[in-house]
Amino acid sequence: MVGGNRRVNQKTRTFPTERCLKQANRGTQGNVHAAESRTNDWPGERRHGIFRRKRFVFGALNRRFSSAVGATMQKRMGMVRGAVVLFVLPVVLIGCSRPAVNRDADGRLLTLREARATFTTTIVREDPPGPPPERPPLGSGFTLVEYDSPVGPLPAYVTTDPQDGERHPAIVWITGGDCNTIGDVWSPQPYDNDQSVPAFRRNGIVMMFPSLRGGNQNPGRREGFYGEVDDVLAAADYLASLPYVDPERIYLGGHSTGGTLAMLVGEYSDRFRAVFAFGPVAEADQYGGEFIYCDLGDVREIGLRSPIHWLHCVEKPMYVFEGDHDGNWYGGVDRLLKSNENPNIRFFKIAGHDHFSVLSPVTEIIARKIAAGDDTITEADLAGIR
Repeated sequence: MVGGNRRVNQKTRTFPTERCLKQANRGTQGNVHAAESRTNDWPGERRHGIFRRKRFVFGALNRRFSSAVGATMQKRMGMVRGAVVLFVLPVVLIGCSRPAVNRDADGRLLTLREARATFTTTIVREDPPGPPPERPPLGSGFTLVEYDSPVGPLPAYVTTDPQDGERHPAIVWITGGDCNTIGDVWSPQPYDNDQSVPAFRRNGIVMMFPSLRGGNQNPGRREGFYGEVDDVLAAADYLASLPYVDPERIYLGGHSTGGTLAMLVGEYSDRFRAVFAFGPVAEADQYGGEFIYCDLGDVREIGLRSPIHWLHCVEKPMYVFEGDHDGNWYGGVDRLLKSNENPNIRFFKIAGHDHFSVLSPVTEIIARKIAAGDDTITEADLAGIR
């Protein structure tokens, strides 16, 4: 998609005009390109779209902003969020190097958990608080709950007990844009941009949309991909405590900024049975300063928030998806792929889809497989996507 606005849930997505390089592999044949990591022996089978010239990021803000959308944003205030799509200029990486944030003084490779254990983040800016989360209407299938986190109680939306006496698989889902904040995830949305991913609910999978520290009117301060990792793990503990959830079958998923956070959680902990990340970036500063509250010039602060440095830590299956155009594949996901040597991670470039339209068809396949008791995703599973 070149330019244009996409209204989703309570969020308005402002999609930037594409100015990325035309890569040779963009002409991939078929409907799905399974971009395998360098070790292909897969176990068992195998906020706005704002571009700022910041380090490796380049692009432009799409300024075609209708008055209707502007009015919606004005009305929604803090509930307006966007999934960020970045285009990275790979050539500027040539000759550049950064200190190895994932090694100690002796050169030993660290895990993300080890690296965080000796570090205290410093927050240098804050966003104003937003409104409290909306209460789901009767019949929506959701209830508003609170879960205990390291910073105090945080609200979340959870699908209601189906009252069938069974324990069901469940997924914690992290939305894009301002992923600390939650809002309407129950209203119907267009199939090609449905970030409430209803396929999971349709297939009997319990869903939890957690808000995170500093979002809505929550306690704590936004940390941007750091303390939020602990909040997501706390949300999983709450979900596992529900009598209608199978605690051994809890998954994690996220889109855009939520996909980046989901990857970091999967790198930090093996808590989830599998992780599904849609459209993440490789390094947190690729968001051009958005959604990051630490010093952007501090290499260690950024490194501890960047999935590319911690791929070796992933112990459970992790699947990373992105469309082949108008998204974060080029310069983002492809960098993760090229850096990866961990057979627990697989990458899929979905031909004919963008950063948003990739969600519905892929989550439908994931949800059906989970419901059938099989959570392994392969190229063959995705081959029929149109």
